[in-house]
Amino acid sequence: MKAVVISRYGGPEVLEIRDMPDPNIGRGEELIRVHCGGLNFADTMSTSGRYPGLPQPPVVAGREFCGARVSNGERVMGYTQWGAFAEVAAAKSALLWPLPKAWTSQQGAAFPVNFFTAYLAYWKAGLTHERAERTVVPRVLIHAVAGGVGTAAVQIGKLLGLDMYGTSSSDEKLERVKAFGLQHPINYKRQDYEEAIRDLTHGEGVDVVFEMLGGEHTAKSVRCLRDFGRVIVYGNATGQRAQLDPGILYAKGASVHGLWLTYLSANREVMKQAWEQLSTWISQGHLHPVIGHILSMRDVAEACGLLAEGKNFGKIVLNIA
Repeated sequence: MKAVVISRYGGPEVLEIRDMPDPNIGRGEELIRVHCGGLNFADTMSTSGRYPGLPQPPVVAGREFCGARVSNGERVMGYTQWGAFAEVAAAKSALLWPLPKAWTSQQGAAFPVNFFTAYLAYWKAGLTHERAERTVVPRVLIHAVAGGVGTAAVQIGKLLGLDMYGTSSSDEKLERVKAFGLQHPINYKRQDYEEAIRDLTHGEGVDVVFEMLGGEHTAKSVRCLRDFGRVIVYGNATGQRAQLDPGILYAKGASVHGLWLTYLSANREVMKQAWEQLSTWISQGHLHPVIGHILSMRDVAEACGLLAEGKNFGKIVLNIA
């Protein structure tokens, strides 16, 4: 089979198209004939050797896909830890979901990581309960709001009836995300987002921040919170260690929570509950994966470059077959 292989640790140039043997399946796994794969920041971290738990190279890249079960041809979306960017992938049956009838394979490949991460971030923030239970509309700040998880979070946030603030470096991207329901766009190149939040909320701050930047942004995100707010950390796009003095949490009773889909994906009850809600919204026509680029698997290095430089809008998808 043809596959995208991390030949050694480094930049996008280490990704090679190779002939590889079909994968072996373990207990609870099955083979999938892959049509498309979705590119994530985790893939760029894996390429550079910064993602925990990755086997030593050479290893087949990719964490999410859309394809067909080898056993019966059913079209499915799936999530795995590696091995998705290949003509055949091995995946746990518990992490395969039926492709909605009206969706393309590209949409299916753009769904698992983005929408499960976004939904579980709201779950960690305690915002997945019914609107009727609230007396105040919660405020959420979503960093990289024009990216894959960001556009998914806006769609879900709209369904949850939240007041959403989002950061991006592009006015054009922000305008496009407003069409999905974002109320308060913030171009961080023109205004410091901490100042923008202070101005937009009249000094009160937000209830939740979805933070995937790392470095100084973890502490800045905490400063954007109002009393008892939460920062949900789910990534490290800058590659810099989070800067956070726990002392800044005391005055507001604020907290920082980690979210790692790799870990949560092993919890069948959590994933089952998330899929039940997500699939309901899909069937109602509310969720639509946003795809900015569709490239061939041979263009994987270019795709990684687009992601690293922030030139994507929504998801970057690779056609595998």
